Amino acid sequence: MGKYAIGVDFGTLSGRALLVDLESGAEAASAAYDYPHGVMDEALPGGARLGRAWALQDPQDYLDVLAHTIPAVLREAGVAREEVVGVGTDFTACTMLPVKADGTPLCFLPEYKNRPHAYVKLWKHHAAQDKADRLNQTAQERGEPWLKYYGGKTSSEWAIPKLWQLLEEDEALYRAMDRWIEASDWIVWQLCGREVRSSCAAGYKALYRRQSGYPSPEFFRALDPRLEHVVDEKLSRRLAPLGGCAGFLTEKAARLTGLAPGTPVAVGGVDAHACVPAAGIDGPGRLLAIMGTSTCHMVMSREELPVPGICGVAQDGILPGFFGYEAGQACVGDHFAWFLQNCLPAAYSEAAKAQGKNLHQYLREKAQGQRPGESGLLALDWWNGNRSVLSDGGLTGLLLGMTLQTKPEDIYRALIEATAYGTRLIVENYRSHGVPVEEFIASGGIARKDPMTMQIYADVLNMPVKAASSAQGPALGSAIFASVAAGSARGGWDDLYQAIRALGSRVDAVYRPIPEHTAVYGRLFSEYLTLHDYFGRGGNDVMKRLHLQG
Repeated sequence: MGKYAIGVDFGTLSGRALLVDLESGAEAASAAYDYPHGVMDEALPGGARLGRAWALQDPQDYLDVLAHTIPAVLREAGVAREEVVGVGTDFTACTMLPVKADGTPLCFLPEYKNRPHAYVKLWKHHAAQDKADRLNQTAQERGEPWLKYYGGKTSSEWAIPKLWQLLEEDEALYRAMDRWIEASDWIVWQLCGREVRSSCAAGYKALYRRQSGYPSPEFFRALDPRLEHVVDEKLSRRLAPLGGCAGFLTEKAARLTGLAPGTPVAVGGVDAHACVPAAGIDGPGRLLAIMGTSTCHMVMSREELPVPGICGVAQDGILPGFFGYEAGQACVGDHFAWFLQNCLPAAYSEAAKAQGKNLHQYLREKAQGQRPGESGLLALDWWNGNRSVLSDGGLTGLLLGMTLQTKPEDIYRALIEATAYGTRLIVENYRSHGVPVEEFIASGGIARKDPMTMQIYADVLNMPVKAASSAQGPALGSAIFASVAAGSARGGWDDLYQAIRALGSRVDAVYRPIPEHTAVYGRLFSEYLTLHDYFGRGGNDVMKRLHLQG
């Protein structure tokens, strides 16, 4: 009988399950399921309209992922449920939902179905920006010592601003809510029947620090007197590390997934953090860029240092024994998809279809022959706000240099280059504040399928870019954590680093910088920085003024 682990990765638009053979390290089967409700950013299913910058989801979609993908991978691989020694999960974060004391989401209850705040607030819900601004101002005025370890500025994407928005806009629902919980922790609750919160999600997304805990009740009272005891009333001080066993699959969850009751369930993870061991990274100085709808830039160090503009640094936040750093870009794959959906002439779609190519492939082929700088275009990659290093969801995108000769492929390439410039700024920000970045590894669909983009990144960064081989990095990482949660007695591992060496993926391709391209991109990056600082650091707040007019 074989030994397998399952990792389930809950993304922005779909969930994916991966079955991993623990004896050979092979990825035995995978399955994906698109969320039926997708991202709700205009209205609820019942018709209730949403405000600007909202992004909600229905947690029923997450349960449907479990019901569809796990049985599918077992069938595809011909694996019996008893051969699965553990299951692990990860989520995009910060993705929060309000639930009752038994874990029931408020949006499942008839009386709350038409209340927007009863639903999941996805990571890219930016409607709490004003709360983030007030939180940052209060923390700065009080001299809160923890703020510098969150880049000096908390994002509207994180847990507390979203919770505060709920309180201000629907206090009755806030009082009806017993727990405010990360989706990654909620799905583990559904699997093992008990609330177990991850120190990873709390450390990066909810202002928790292992050394000192959460901010004080006095700080929360300074924000709003009703929040004084929010940690004990709505959150939890009992936190578990990645790789730990949260519990065991309940009879109900076994019926849902097709797995055996009693199967170990790993502590829930964050997708980007789970991807690090999947890429075979087991030490400091090796930055992993997880490229999807957004990009997260993860790196570890032996030191804890305050780095402006990052999302956070946490002790043991990625792997035990190191301080894990997180930065990110809020719009990457979303950036390119927006352009295809809204800006292409019909002739391009027709030509791509006639050639049997998808639009991304068609545009890449038209753009890849261009020399750096040939189009005369420059963009700021802020279509979904700026996560790092400005941490400002109120910023918007910019495209500069268009003429009557500008073509769609010119713009497409300029948007790709903008994300590369944003990544270079993040790398330089790490380095200038004492966090070494000696190697750059990319993971995700873009890294595996888009050589043009990877070459642009290598040229802009002026360093080799390595593409990780696994197509399902976060899911593989979750399977690695599941194997450790199971332990050697069940066929897994007792040591996380042994599991990483056995199961972590390898490098698929290496893209090396082309010197003449690097020289041009160096000059263009200087222009990018000028625009970045002018529009992002107070030189001209026109983006925010326009944003408020909408």
